Amino acid sequence: MIYELCTDRLLLRQWKDSDFEAFAAITSNLEVMQYFPKLLNRDETYAWIDQVKYLLDVKGWGLWAIELVETQEFIGCVGLHSQVDKFEFSPCVEIGWRLDPKFWGKGYATEGAQACLKFAFEVLDLPEVVAFTVDHNLASKNVIQKLGMTYSHDFLYPDLDESHPLKIQKLYKIQKQEIQL
Repeated sequence: MIYELCTDRLLLRQWKDSDFEAFAAITSNLEVMQYFPKLLNRDETYAWIDQVKYLLDVKGWGLWAIELVETQEFIGCVGLHSQVDKFEFSPCVEIGWRLDPKFWGKGYATEGAQACLKFAFEVLDLPEVVAFTVDHNLASKNVIQKLGMTYSHDFLYPDLDESHPLKIQKLYKIQKQEIQL
């Protein structure tokens, strides 16, 4: 069973074939991807979505596609991702989002992420959820703060060269007892 989460404005659901091209436009957008290691081409994006779809099929939760309830328009993704051994603070479950820029500034990332946190704590009964970003990603830091997450410490992102501008990341955490469900 794949969980679907619904808010007043958003449906978080399994990915559809019709989402692939729209998401490829998102992952090849310089503005969207400036805080990710690289732009993704179409093949890389499709492979990423296939992996995300597979994990949703297996676990029932993960990185959901976001659809506007009112128009059924695909706007990006938000969700939870289990990081078993990648980081110094693993195992952990990370929350993240990636939206089409034309939907930025409308509260959709925060709204979708709040639904994910509620799911993480109420359904999955997780003790904690983490998020991370670079210091100068002010938009993501704003969402993280709205979620009630608190700064933990800086860490070095694995898989990036020492000189990479995204190497130093800020880790944020929220525990189940810290959130109003």
